[in-house]
Parts: sequence; C-alpha cells; structure tokens
Amino acid sequence: MGWGNIFILNLYSTIILLILGFHVQKNGERKAFQDKLFLVILYFTVFMLCIDTLSRFDGMAFAFFPAVNAIGNFTIFLLVPVIPSLWLAYVHFQTFRKERKTKNFLRFLGFLNLVYIVFFLVSQHFDLLYSINENNIYQRAPLYFVPVLFTILLLLWAMVIPIRHRERMVRKEFFSIIFFAIPPVIGIILQIMFYGTSLILSGVVLSLLIIFFNIQTHGMHTDYLTGVSNRKMLDAYLKEKINQCNEQNIFAAILLDINDFKHINDTYGHSVGDNALENAAELLRQSLRIGDFVARFGGDEFCIITDISEDMDLDITVHRIYKNLNKFNASNSHPYKLSFSMGYAAYDYHLQMSAEEFLKQIDALMYEDKSIHKRNFCFSKNRR
Repeated sequence: MGWGNIFILNLYSTIILLILGFHVQKNGERKAFQDKLFLVILYFTVFMLCIDTLSRFDGMAFAFFPAVNAIGNFTIFLLVPVIPSLWLAYVHFQTFRKERKTKNFLRFLGFLNLVYIVFFLVSQHFDLLYSINENNIYQRAPLYFVPVLFTILLLLWAMVIPIRHRERMVRKEFFSIIFFAIPPVIGIILQIMFYGTSLILSGVVLSLLIIFFNIQTHGMHTDYLTGVSNRKMLDAYLKEKINQCNEQNIFAAILLDINDFKHINDTYGHSVGDNALENAAELLRQSLRIGDFVARFGGDEFCIITDISEDMDLDITVHRIYKNLNKFNASNSHPYKLSFSMGYAAYDYHLQMSAEEFLKQIDALMYEDKSIHKRNFCFSKNRR
C-alpha cells in the first residue's frame, strides 16, 4: 500500500469522523458524559490518522521526509494505548452509568498509560521496538509485539466488562460494544502479516460508525443523568404498544416516584439528589426482566412498561422492586433512604384508552399510594 493510497484512505476516514463529530455536537446532548467521551475518542482518532499519514514516508530519504517519518513513528508508538483506553472508559460508563466511577477508572487507565510510556521510552532508547535506518526505512525490532499485545488486551478487557454485566445493557448496545474490537483487531493482524498496510485506524473508524448509529443516536432518546429512556422515547414506545395491543398481546405499566425527594435535595444538596435518581434508576433496571422498558417520566418519576397480562405477575414485579429497595436501604451506603409510591395496572384492550388516558389512570393510582404513604408517615410521627 503506497503512501498515496494511505493518504487517501486516511483522508476519507478523517472526513467521516469530522462529519460524525459535527453531528454529535449539533444534535447530541453535549453535556452528557458519554457524548464527551465519544467526541474525545473521535477527535483523537482524527489526530492519530494524521500522525499515521506522517509515519508512512518510508524510503523517502531526501529533504525533510526522514524527520517527518521519525516523528510520526515515535508519536504512533508513544500514544498507541490511548484510543483503546478511552474506548475502555466509554464501555465502562455504558455498562455502569456512573460518571464518578468511570472518571476514577479513567485515572487508573491513565496510570497504565504512564507505565507504558516509561516502558516505551526505555525500550526505544535501545531500539527494541523499531528502528529507522539511514535510507529512512522503518524496521521492526524484537519488542515490536508489546504495544500490539497491550492494545489487544485493553480491547479484550472492553469486551469482558459488558459480557460480565450483560443484564445491565440494552441488547442493541451490547452487541455494538462487543463488535467494536473486531475491525481494529483484524486490522492489527493484517498489518502484522502484510508490511506497509495501514488498516488499524480504519478499523477504528468503522467501529465508531457502528457505535454512532447504534448507541449515540439512541442517546438522543436517553435521559443522560440516569441512563434510562427519556420522556420522548416513553411517549413513542407507549403509543406503539397500544397500537400493537390485542386480546393476546397485553402489556402493563408501573408509574412511580421517589417519596420525599425534595427533602433529599434540600438536606444533602442537588448532587446527592442526582445520585438518588441514578440509584433509583439502577435499582429499577436490576428489578426488571430483559425486554422490560423503563423511562424517566419527569423529575423524580419513572415509568415501566412490561409485557405482563396477569395481575399476579404484575404484583410479583412490584414485590421485586420493593425487595431490592429494602436491600438498598439496608446497605446504609448512602446518607438517604429511598422510598417509592407506585401506581400500576394492565392495559385494558377493550377500553381503547389513549396513551394519555392510560398514563392518567396509573398516575391516579400512584397518588393514592402516595396518600397512604403520607398518612402512615404522619401516624408513625405522631406516635413518637
């Protein structure tokens, strides 16, 4: 693969990534942590594509080409673990939806990258990774495989995390994240087998395209704080379920809110309040089956839609939520206790209610439950 072909391939890849970046910045939620991470990966890949182009002046031993070739190869080897490390952090956030937890993980990855940089500088001092001879020709050295192996291990780690926590992820997101590593790994293998090819970063571009269409666009319908679907997605999903509903295809919905959420905000501050919302969303995800739908209805309210037609099965789901709620409160890992009020019902196909009417029905049931909660709270307070 000649320099001209590499230049054209990298140029096309750069243009694609810049278009994606523009689209994310224009239409995405730029404050969302996952969007920030995605944009960092995207723009750093653009930078590496430019450096890769500079590192391909092999055999051009006149003018400034040797210096450009040397700088390009040095930078490529120096920064080789950055993209897989950023990707690993992105996967970590997509899996756990905990910004603080992912930022701590990023610091650990930064430490690993620092260790690699020290290894690289020491090894390259003795030309153990690669060398460039007097004719400006790049040659592999005995430890060439180490950066490649480190990159592959980081990508494999990014596959292990979602596999171990499969239940936390949406099916479409799960398979897109697992697939991400395949194109760049194929590029690594081909680049090792066929000297002079430049396919690793092109593989990364293909993976980023898949992530953009399957996850980042999905993020436009996701509540960026809690990671569950947003109100816009809920409205569309509920209308679709009603349109598909018949006597054999019944669904149910649960509407709930966090009791005394204002007290949590006023007592501990809005950052702790946000944490309470995140934990509530995570608790609901853990309580539901694969295929169940959960969305943030607004404020401290959440809505669950599940393919349940029997009242007994719906009661079992509600009981599971309360069981996990009690387990969360018993852990004493947070300064607050969570409490839910819930309204729930199976959709009655014969009544032909609209989405708005059905939501009003379960909203009224939820406020009945909230009234009971308030009466019980006042009763227990007066007994003291």
